[in-house]
Amino acid sequence: MKLYIKYMVSLRCKMVVHEELNNLGIKHAVVDLGVVEILEDLTQEQRENLKRELLKSGLELLDNKKSILIEKIKNVITEMIHYSEELPKENFSGYISEKLGYDYTYLANIFSEVKGITIQHFIIINKIEKVKELLLYDELNLTEISYKLNYSSAAHLSNQFKKITGLSPSFYKQLGLKRKNNLEDL
Repeated sequence: MKLYIKYMVSLRCKMVVHEELNNLGIKHAVVDLGVVEILEDLTQEQRENLKRELLKSGLELLDNKKSILIEKIKNVITEMIHYSEELPKENFSGYISEKLGYDYTYLANIFSEVKGITIQHFIIINKIEKVKELLLYDELNLTEISYKLNYSSAAHLSNQFKKITGLSPSFYKQLGLKRKNNLEDL
């Protein structure tokens, strides 16, 4: 049996869920981003206890089919952008559709209806978050980052970055380095 959990987007979240399952004595096989595979059906009491404990950590056990599908979409995108070494070479719509086994138009319509933004915009937001992370690591220059995240050019990445954050990538990087230096002075 699979359980779907909202806001489960990091390794820390996986650890929290794993710990809660163990604390509640719920046997499980897999704890992954947004999904847990348990070995036995849950009683209503176990489900309510798990729901309550997850809420304490800012996580939410999902019951609604649309919400579950939205979380699956978000998890595929998060995993694709933040946790894989290389983005897929095919277009994102084909990748997401293939991963989830649904027509992309269907996924896009449900996502827009529930979240109020398009899947494409959600992907852009996540890519910009990844760019911020890579800029602060200071290991890659903007051209290398744009190549890594499949942008057509550093200029295209810069324009999109500024549109989303209101800052140029170089100014954002300076702010991050300045903040880091200030913290080191403490």
